Amino acid sequence: MDILKYEKLFTSKGYRNIVGIDEAGRGPLAGPVVAVAINCGTSNLIEGVKDSKKISEKKRSLLYDKILKSVVDVGIGIVHENEIDSINILQATYVAMRKAIKNLKIKPDLLLIDGNRADIKDFKQKNIIKGDSLSYSIACASIIAKVTRDKMMVEYSKVFPVYNFDKHKGYGTKFHLKAIYDNNACPIHRKSFKPISKYLPTLKSFKDDKKIRLLSCQIVAEKMIKKNATIISFNEDFDIVSIKENILSFSSVNVKIGNKTINSKIPLNIVNLDNSIKNFILNLNSESFNKVRIYNIVLELKKDGHIINVKKDNLYDV
Repeated sequence: MDILKYEKLFTSKGYRNIVGIDEAGRGPLAGPVVAVAINCGTSNLIEGVKDSKKISEKKRSLLYDKILKSVVDVGIGIVHENEIDSINILQATYVAMRKAIKNLKIKPDLLLIDGNRADIKDFKQKNIIKGDSLSYSIACASIIAKVTRDKMMVEYSKVFPVYNFDKHKGYGTKFHLKAIYDNNACPIHRKSFKPISKYLPTLKSFKDDKKIRLLSCQIVAEKMIKKNATIISFNEDFDIVSIKENILSFSSVNVKIGNKTINSKIPLNIVNLDNSIKNFILNLNSESFNKVRIYNIVLELKKDGHIINVKKDNLYDV
């Protein structure tokens, strides 16, 4: 079978910017749905590209790097669990696809979309059932979407270790279901999905200050992950240590519940970088960052949600 069949067909009809679209994450109980739009142009065929579900995790990672280096254009669209709960997973998938298209630099002439339909207007499109096995562009999009989502779930596993998100990526495995039964759902679970809706915790579920403080750090950390931060350390020497865009951040999280305040485990002092921060930095690969920033965060927990207030210090050169 020629995996470039559809690309060749529509190129012969005069289309030049043909974009393949696929998504990852419709079925899981936790985390986002991720859609990717890819314009492969006339780049050479990468050996081994096919439906991401039929490729090992190790090989997907290798292909991910090769694809991103070879394609003309790529757009990624992410819709998180709160919006999935609000509009349902099908509509969230369409929103993710529209976001991915919007994030392309070059306007597509034609969309090749995995599946039998997609609610995407203003573009000519061809829907292809099992497109990730039949179209090279869609297969490339499938791999990028899967790896992008998996990386996020690995980050979440650092913050919510009891669920092993790095192993099952949020799908309803036997281990994952038992973890939900034993610990209730966490902030990145999809509340509208079964059985999550039966295991939603309330503030009363967190009976002591230690558990409330941990929950607050988790809420802050998952917001950081959604903004493309990488978690370096969580709830250890510091509340949260993360890296984003070559900036190493130390975050201290204090919690307010009504008139009560639960202070951070490690209050931070930025004056000339105190010794605890200096020692931590010495044990890291400093090539991945060149500046340090301190965040002092107050998270106010309420029955109907939370409010995050952030005070940040100036950037400091390493």
